[in-house]
Amino acid sequence: MTVRPLRADAERTVRTILEAAERVLARNPSASMEEIAAAAGVARTTVHRRFATREALVTTMRTWASTQLARAVDEARFETAPPLVALYQATANALEVKVSWGFAMNSAPAASESDEIMAGVVASCDRLFARLQRAGVLRADVDLIWVRRVYYALLHEVAQSGDADETDTDTLATQVVDTLLRGVGSPNAQL
Repeated sequence: MTVRPLRADAERTVRTILEAAERVLARNPSASMEEIAAAAGVARTTVHRRFATREALVTTMRTWASTQLARAVDEARFETAPPLVALYQATANALEVKVSWGFAMNSAPAASESDEIMAGVVASCDRLFARLQRAGVLRADVDLIWVRRVYYALLHEVAQSGDADETDTDTLATQVVDTLLRGVGSPNAQL
């Protein structure tokens, strides 16, 4: 099936609905389609015409957010920027998306296009961590899958914290990168 691209005005309407749904559902995950329509400033029928079901709306939100995250990661220029610069930029960019699209990023619809998009993000991150390891930023003996999992956990926790709304993204990104690379222990700590 070929999907025709939306006209510019229809695309704006869809984006307005998605942004309103993010705001409304982040506050009240059981909000109705009517509440979402009101927040978007459109008729309930407009929302239902674009999204037949609530599940379809949430799936589209997740795909939209995943696409934004993939774009943010790409903008960090993993392949060409110095590895530490790329790590910091990817962190700042990812936090921007994760804070803005928290409900969508944490929704768990059935397998969808967003899974494919996120697999690309994971592959990009793995390549960056390998570059960081080759550059000596990460220890040679560290498991890079573990590093990615810790990094994702840090991103998730920061994006979910109340601090994410009140602290600028650059400060949060610095904290995440510093915690990832240096940990929180004292340099004098003994094992």
